[in-house]
Formats: sequence, structure tokens, C-alpha cells
Amino acid sequence: MKRFITCLLAAFSFAALASEGGPPLDKFPKERVTDVAALQNGAKLFVNYCLNCHAASSMRYNRMVELGLTEDQIKKNLVLATEKVGETMKVSLEPKQGKEWFGAAPPDLSVIARSRAGGGGSGADYLYTYMRSFYRDDTKATGWNNLVFPSVAMPHVLWELQGQQRAVFVETADPHDPKKVVHSFGGFEPITKGTMDKREYDGAVADLVAFLQWMGEPAQNQRVRIGVWVMLFLAAFTVITWRLNAAFWKDIK
Repeated sequence: MKRFITCLLAAFSFAALASEGGPPLDKFPKERVTDVAALQNGAKLFVNYCLNCHAASSMRYNRMVELGLTEDQIKKNLVLATEKVGETMKVSLEPKQGKEWFGAAPPDLSVIARSRAGGGGSGADYLYTYMRSFYRDDTKATGWNNLVFPSVAMPHVLWELQGQQRAVFVETADPHDPKKVVHSFGGFEPITKGTMDKREYDGAVADLVAFLQWMGEPAQNQRVRIGVWVMLFLAAFTVITWRLNAAFWKDIK
């Protein structure tokens, strides 16, 4: 019930803040969700860059033993000094403070990958595109804007990894009315380099999003594996049932 309520709150929070429409979403590399090394790296990125403001109150630190980490590794590398391995991933930032500083309280990220799913793609697709679409905008209080989430209150926390870029917008003729012009996105231009190149940064974001998706449903991979066996069993049982039915009714005209 707690996870369900968190999912609803996250969905309503983003629905109220995010703009409708937006650019097409890039496809998240789904194989990362089953890659233990990628999930471990995503957990490290989440703790270092996201957990300062965003809580994950439905996830306990010790659940990450399912990612191949020991409780000692979790305690030394992922848990803050004042917390225990068995506690949930909370933050000291109060919602009131977050609203004062950013204009909106940072949402809980426990099920954010599930709550952001829509007609344009999965929640993982949305987050994967979002974290790669920040650009410099001096008109905003944080100095940052986002192509997927215009006027977002969140600054680009991974800018040192990605570097800085600017968005180029062009005026094009409206295909429905040639007399009108449309302000459309023309691409990104680099300003400064980050500590990672584009391929490395895209991989790091994919790892982070993979962890967010895993966190929304830690038993997802197990559920999929069980589901495959269930479908195979049902297929085999269907054949057996069909042949039994034929055997029982073969003498009845």
C-alpha cells in the first residue's frame, strides 16, 4: 500500500510540473536492468548525485544485497554516516525547504520510473532522455533548462560528468499554415567538456535509470523469469488437455 501511494504521489507531482508533449523520447537500453555491474554503478550514482535532495522512502539500503553487494559494502560505500543498512533511503531536506529553494518539493524517486510511463515511451525512456537533455539557460534561476521538462526547477546535477551544452532553436514554417513560423529545437551545441565523453555519459545515465527502474520493482527480473516458466507450463498443459479431451470423446459419435 505504501509503495502504491508513493507511486500515485510521484505521478501527480510530475504531471503537475511537466509540460505536455515534448520531443520524442530516446529508447533506454533495456539490457541494463539485468546487468548487475550496471545496477551497482547506478546505485552509486543515485546515492552520490540524487539522494541529496530526492528520497526513496520505499527502498531499504539492505535490499541492494540482491545486486550482489554485501551489507558491509553497502554500509561503507552507499549509506550515509547517520543511517543504518536496514533503514529506508531518506533525506534530511524537508519538503518545505525544497519548495522554498527550488519552487517545488523534490519528488520521491522510489517508483519514478513507473510513474513516468506514457504514450511516448516507458518511464525509463523518459528518464533516460531527460537526464541527457539539460542545457544552459541564463533566464532560469538555476541557470539550467531541460528540453523534455521545460522550466524544470531541478538543476543539472550531472553537469560535471556531461559538460555544458546550449540548445539551438530554429524558426521553421508551420507545415499546417505556411504563413506561421514554428520555434523548434535544432540540436545541442557543446560549451565545455565534462569528465566523460558522450558515450561514457550516456552509459552512466543508462546505469542510473536502470537502478531507478529496478528500485521501482526489485522483483521484476524474478517475475519475468517465473512468467516464462508459467507460460511454458500452460502451453504444455494445453497440449495434454487437448489430447485427453480427444481421448475421452473419441468413441462418442
